[in-house]
Amino acid sequence: MSKLINLQAFKDFAQSGQFGGFLLIGCVIISLLIANSPLADGFMQLLNTTIGFDTSSLHLNYSISLWINDGLMAVFFLLVGLEIKRELLEGELSSPAKAAMPVFAAVGGMIVPALIFLLFNYNKPTHDGWGIPMATDIAFALAVVSLLGNKVPASLKVFMAALAIVDDLGAILVIAAFYTNELHFNYLIYAGLVVLLLIILNKTGVKNLVFYLIPGIFLWYFIHHSGIHATISGVLLAFTIPTNETDEPSPLENLEHLLHKPVNYMIMPLFALANTNIRFEKAMLSGITHPIGLGIIFGLILGKPIGITLFSWLSVKLNLSTLPDEANWKHITGIGIMAGIGFTMSIFISLLSFNNELLQSEAKFSILIASVIAGTAGFIYLRTLRTHP
Repeated sequence: MSKLINLQAFKDFAQSGQFGGFLLIGCVIISLLIANSPLADGFMQLLNTTIGFDTSSLHLNYSISLWINDGLMAVFFLLVGLEIKRELLEGELSSPAKAAMPVFAAVGGMIVPALIFLLFNYNKPTHDGWGIPMATDIAFALAVVSLLGNKVPASLKVFMAALAIVDDLGAILVIAAFYTNELHFNYLIYAGLVVLLLIILNKTGVKNLVFYLIPGIFLWYFIHHSGIHATISGVLLAFTIPTNETDEPSPLENLEHLLHKPVNYMIMPLFALANTNIRFEKAMLSGITHPIGLGIIFGLILGKPIGITLFSWLSVKLNLSTLPDEANWKHITGIGIMAGIGFTMSIFISLLSFNNELLQSEAKFSILIASVIAGTAGFIYLRTLRTHP
């Protein structure tokens, strides 16, 4: 009987949002252990192994690392795009009154960290990394908040989710606008035609997801070869998936439900496994005190809570929004601290920012340190607060 109870308890935990966060943490630890063991070289060779094929008209022969970062992460961005669209149409971002505070908070949480990074890195070779501390890791942050249970108001969890979604949208726009390579307009035209086809399918009432996902594969290919990062294709596809305002499950909701487990339990852990394999060296410790490390650490640990709290306060003072139910300014500050967990998206932007492997490693190490500090400090701080203001 006790075994059945334990099995059910594990099943409930595995189906909760917390499990994805713990799985991510586990993959980070495994990746760090591999990178600092005799397995490191073999693991790098595995990540650099190419899979695919080349023909006269198609080039699909990429390393495992690229398939993860450009291919599987496009599916992650597809899920993020679906969540953003649903929130815009029927959720916490569906009206100005609902959206104002998380939007203001997210904007502040992006601007202030970027300015802090530039303060340390202005006119230096590392200035391109200004987008790194702008990002909040939605999975990690929400997993940590969920661990607090009833220690925080339920409305605060909704606020955190809405803030993280707007933050993700901001990161997507930053990647599209500032972290692109040389543009190839012929592929952009092809991608535009695919998007037009998807919009026509939506407007003519086509509900079958197959008719969206197959063109979506072509959209990924064209975007990948256009010079814009391929993950943007996931967001473009998401915004064309049909939804409805009734209680009947829509194609968007069905796809979102379908993707949650593969993304949380496979794609994001794989990304963490492949991209946090940091080999610790003495030079990296000194790198923390270099402009890149200082910009990332102070941007995430200080910039996030300052930007989120300040811009939230401004939105209330200007009568554009109100505090979440049963929450006070200490709660908002705590969420700001928690938003300094920049892990997945920050590492992703660091890979786009720098070609130099040492700079990438220093950036990843700084992100790891800042995220651990932000998550721990935010958890402890919010846990000490009363549930009601």
